[in-house]
Amino acid sequence: MKKLVIFDLDGTLLNTIADLAAATNFALGQCHFPTHNTDEYRFFVGNGINKLFERALPENARTEAHIAAIRHYFLTYYAVHNCDLTRPYDGIPELLAHLQACGLKLAVASNKYQAGTEQLVAHFFPDIQFDAVLGQRDNVPTKPDPTIVHDILAATGCTADETLYVGDSGTDMMTARNAGIEAVGVTWGFRPRAELEALAPAHLADNADEIKKIIVNR
Repeated sequence: MKKLVIFDLDGTLLNTIADLAAATNFALGQCHFPTHNTDEYRFFVGNGINKLFERALPENARTEAHIAAIRHYFLTYYAVHNCDLTRPYDGIPELLAHLQACGLKLAVASNKYQAGTEQLVAHFFPDIQFDAVLGQRDNVPTKPDPTIVHDILAATGCTADETLYVGDSGTDMMTARNAGIEAVGVTWGFRPRAELEALAPAHLADNADEIKKIIVNR
């Protein structure tokens, strides 16, 4: 029986893409680089913000100095505007409340920087008592390295066999695989269904109710 459900954040619990695009475009503009349409960002995000900035920059401008400059403007803008257009996906607040009521432990494992992860979780899910909320931290490798999952297991006292990992990308499916955890790929996020299918997760879910059935009706 599963005791812990770990959720990715961006593209799984929250549709953050418009605010991420707006903040990155603001930073690019401040540094006099070309910007991108929102849909392009669906393939830029998922591996931490420095990788986001690297992908958003022109290929011949992907230097550490330019990434640092983009990061500065991004963080300043995003701290103020990260909830402007971001919303939970349909059924997610109800799903989390249901799982909490069933006595399951809940956690977030994100490649978004730690402060941003904590801010969004607190803002959009104030009534959910997450047992761990972890984002990208200094000197900790990003997903698909399984360190973030191992840290959550240690914090919650759960084993890999007692845990389900829910995410929207190939990176998430690889994270679950690397941690030896059963995975659910959600199809409403930033990446195409084919990317999830290629990594053969145990489950695919097209809506939040399907996750409830996977977890509760085992």
